[in-house]
Amino acid sequence: MTDVSTATGAAGADAAIERYRTELTGYCYRMLGSSFEAEDAVQDTMIRAWRSRDKFEGRSSLRSWLYRIATNVCLDMLSAGNKRARPVDLTASTPLAQAALTPRPDHTWLEPMPDARVLPDVSDPAERAVAKESVRLAFMAALQELPPKQRVVLILREVLAWKASEVAELLDTTVASVNSALQRARATLSERARERPGEVSDPLDEEQQKLLERYVAAFEGYDMAALTALLHEDAIMTMPPFDLWLRGPGDMAGFMTTIGAACANSRLLPVEVNGLPGFAHYKPDPENGGYTPWAVQALEISEGRITGMHCFLDSLEMMPALRWFPLFGLPAHLDEDGKPDEVQQGE
Repeated sequence: MTDVSTATGAAGADAAIERYRTELTGYCYRMLGSSFEAEDAVQDTMIRAWRSRDKFEGRSSLRSWLYRIATNVCLDMLSAGNKRARPVDLTASTPLAQAALTPRPDHTWLEPMPDARVLPDVSDPAERAVAKESVRLAFMAALQELPPKQRVVLILREVLAWKASEVAELLDTTVASVNSALQRARATLSERARERPGEVSDPLDEEQQKLLERYVAAFEGYDMAALTALLHEDAIMTMPPFDLWLRGPGDMAGFMTTIGAACANSRLLPVEVNGLPGFAHYKPDPENGGYTPWAVQALEISEGRITGMHCFLDSLEMMPALRWFPLFGLPAHLDEDGKPDEVQQGE
């Protein structure tokens, strides 16, 4: 393994550090629950590593050294005590008759993340499956319930398969302390294990692919009978930054045909988000024609049905600039044929 101490010149040191960006982003994202804070934390880690590269003595691997820096950065960022969550973690579901769109500040919410930014390219199917499961929304939300140092231990031990001795060295503590923290973290997570587990294959199996194809046809056609036939009886729909969430096909379809009726005749483009299949949702643009960004959807699937529609709203109708669409590398506008065009944000 190439370390900073053996890299040739500044360019070699840069390359040696940069090769860990994706996995460090995944680590910081699991720690912080925020896409943008994770990228800020990684950038801070890279800067700190670069500035102190001459002090790196090679007693540990470059990877361990970078994780130590990233851990300290994340723990500093978590010292304010903010804990990100999903709408289902904060309130009870709302009957359609009482539905009201009440936004909460951005720092309230667990944020979506493109798979490509946090999941290293690995050939082992089992390793890839574990990585995807470790960024799924339910697991991410459970992580946010853990005290920061328990979060570190659980991620390093359970997700990244570090040895207890390696974690103890990183945290300047004992193996016994690491094992105790891991036991407490597992106990907390087991209390949340009642949620319906996802059954998304990697890659999608034929049944799941057909389910998503039917979903796109039903959603774009705004065919509520077809859509509700794809939903589990306990399916939920969330819409951050609003704290409202709905349970059951009836209320979900009722919302889409009343408060959400402007989404009729939308277009969906596939994305990979949080280890789940998802879609970039563009709704009709009455001012410019074509379609304008509205939300990034992450879909949870179980038992051949959709169990969760998590819609992270991202629209110029609600905010001065788009957030999720640029993060996912998505076009800022689609033409009448659903193709990217030249209309720019804010026009």
